[in-house]
Amino acid sequence: MRFERREHRPLYMMILAPLLAIIAALALAGILIAIAGAPVFEAYRRILLGAFGSRLSATETLTRATPLILTGLAAAVAFRARLWNIGAEGQFYFGAIAVAAFGSKMLAGVPGPFLIPLLMVIGAIAGMILILLPLWLRLRFSVDEVVTSLILNFIAVLFVSMLIDGVLKDPTAFGWPQSQALVDQAMLPKLIARSRLHIGFAIAIVIAAIVYFVQSRTVFGVQSRAAGLNPSGAVFAGVRLGSTLVKVACLSGGLAGLAGAIEVMGVKGYVTTDLSPGFGYAGIVVAMLANLNPLGVVLAAIFTATMFVGADGMSRSLGIPTYIADVTVALSLLTMLIALFFTQYRIRR
Repeated sequence: MRFERREHRPLYMMILAPLLAIIAALALAGILIAIAGAPVFEAYRRILLGAFGSRLSATETLTRATPLILTGLAAAVAFRARLWNIGAEGQFYFGAIAVAAFGSKMLAGVPGPFLIPLLMVIGAIAGMILILLPLWLRLRFSVDEVVTSLILNFIAVLFVSMLIDGVLKDPTAFGWPQSQALVDQAMLPKLIARSRLHIGFAIAIVIAAIVYFVQSRTVFGVQSRAAGLNPSGAVFAGVRLGSTLVKVACLSGGLAGLAGAIEVMGVKGYVTTDLSPGFGYAGIVVAMLANLNPLGVVLAAIFTATMFVGADGMSRSLGIPTYIADVTVALSLLTMLIALFFTQYRIRR
């Protein structure tokens, strides 16, 4: 028995692979739910009710999905070009703290219609800056960017912690380590009144569509895909590999930084060291669940947010651990990788 690479991957196979992977993950997680002593189908029903059973829960799920869409896009863009950006968490925090620094005092006098897009650009630039160091080390010294970008996550969080305990500390927070709050005109408008769902969700969907267009319909998109599929062949065809990777890195880091900026401007209004429950790392899972497709990232982010938000309601009603959600998402990633493998290879006897 051997594995043989498929010459063509049928469209139906590419559509069915993610669905079958998620079904398999839910089936495997159902075994753990049964071991915990809860009815499996009732547990999944409670997850859906907890995520979309009310106006509040539905808006909370979409609010949680917003940063996941952007960090998922950041990972998908980079991974497609074989730039292994594991530093989206640090870039997220850099974008957030940049917005807090400029949106609290420095640009307080700028009108809201100009201030909001300006802060988004600042957050994106902050994310770009952080990713360029691992890329430079790779291009100049062939240092593995997986290690350097991962280490920078911890450095970035410590740097943010230093700032919010120092020059950016809010004097009115009664000693609690948080940054100064953004001015009111820097906050994103709400999509639905009396909820936390903000216009950043719509912005994230529009950006996903733009990224899809760029990757599928532009020269840069073709060059980035060529750099990922066959770097030597891309160079032979005239693609400037270094400059292409710089552009990819800027786009990836900018998306992660924008995620941090939107989270601060749309939800918190200030920065703390627990601003992200792991959005940068979860974005990698989202990107892989979407098979690196920008439009699929939106659906994968909503699925991941559904599991995380709905698991809280399931846990309270059935008395089983919320970690079932983490296990389900992890199993979804593993089953997705297996499904994608069999879309690329067939078994020959």
